[in-house]
Amino acid sequence: MRRIQVGLLGCGTVGTGVAKLLLERPEVISARLGAELVLRRVADIDTARDRGLRFPEGVLVAEARQVLDDPEIAIVVEMIGGTGIAREFILEAIARGKHVVTANKALIASCGNELFEAAARRGVDLYYEASVGGCMPIIKTLREALVGNRIASIVGILNGTCNYILSRITDEGIDFAAALAAAQREGYAEADPTLDIEGHDTAHKIAILSALAYGMRINLEDVFIEGIAHITPLDIDFAGQFGYRIKLLAISKRRGDAVEIRVHPTMIPFANLLSNVNGTLNAVTVAGDATGDILLYGRGAGMMPTASAVVSDLVDLARNLLHGSPGRVPALAFAPGCIREIPVVPIAEISSHYYFRFSAIDRPGVLSTISGILGRHGISIQSVQQKGRRSGGAVPVVMLSHRAREADVRCALAEIARLEVSAAPPVLIRIEDDTLES
Repeated sequence: MRRIQVGLLGCGTVGTGVAKLLLERPEVISARLGAELVLRRVADIDTARDRGLRFPEGVLVAEARQVLDDPEIAIVVEMIGGTGIAREFILEAIARGKHVVTANKALIASCGNELFEAAARRGVDLYYEASVGGCMPIIKTLREALVGNRIASIVGILNGTCNYILSRITDEGIDFAAALAAAQREGYAEADPTLDIEGHDTAHKIAILSALAYGMRINLEDVFIEGIAHITPLDIDFAGQFGYRIKLLAISKRRGDAVEIRVHPTMIPFANLLSNVNGTLNAVTVAGDATGDILLYGRGAGMMPTASAVVSDLVDLARNLLHGSPGRVPALAFAPGCIREIPVVPIAEISSHYYFRFSAIDRPGVLSTISGILGRHGISIQSVQQKGRRSGGAVPVVMLSHRAREADVRCALAEIARLEVSAAPPVLIRIEDDTLES
């Protein structure tokens, strides 16, 4: 049976999971592949840490060069993370004719165009299934299963940390700070959770998926990003009264010759399957013109779910090697010559339904003043709720709008914020609900 040698760069949490699968399940993998995947070298600066694995003699080394310089290694797995040395090592591996697997979403989102072009020139493959959605095979689905479809949209929950935090606020009525602290205690949030809670991690993922869906170059720079730190139990309570839950959604939609790509907290109806995806789970829906809606659901992170996706890529690459067919599946789903620059619609130009919450001093005429400003900016209201008097005389006034243009909404809210009766900046949350009338 042919043996295909693998080198692993980085042996942290996910890297350890990859090594575990390769070392402990060789018979399962070889039975499906028809060849052996041999873990020849694992390079990590910390060779002393107990990873719960027994590496064969000489496999665990401290120098990345022992992976990159080894002519026997056909596939390099990059598990270092970040966009610095990881990029350099991948480019070097490609230049040496080695195929590459990575789970590095930040690198693919920011440097993927460069890396894929380098791989195509050298005639090697770069696979990255684990960069989006953990064990959910969303990249394989877009690259292979839906090739006969024109993709209309992708909407998903793609960050388990944010989903966990919003689930805790919803279920327990605790505030954002308490929910974040709980996520950190449970190991679901980093000590510095900025990339997660501000939406950047989700933006990396939807930028990648959008490129795969529409045949465009990866464009992270133009993705609109808004995080979840401003979401309160009060807003979640109001959302529930209107029949909605709040989720951090990645939203990508085809709009004629352009696309919308945005990340922000969103109200979705109870009946929407995504509204019932809780805790650290991820889910994504893809709308194809031939298939209709498809839902993928599963663990979006973690050692073994992500390692499973990495090993899936390893086996796919090994199959390509066995049959002499590198480049069989284009890196971005479309033939390189068919990938275009597709403009991303600025957030100011999108239209949506909106939830507004105003903290207003309880005086006669306040509601009509706010409604008048909204009306002057072309924003019509479909529903209003006003709660009882609060401390300091400020009351929450909540409105749901008909479909409106974001730029008009922003102008109206800025004007309302300047009113003497405004006790706090207005709160805006976008609504995705196909049942609503325009």
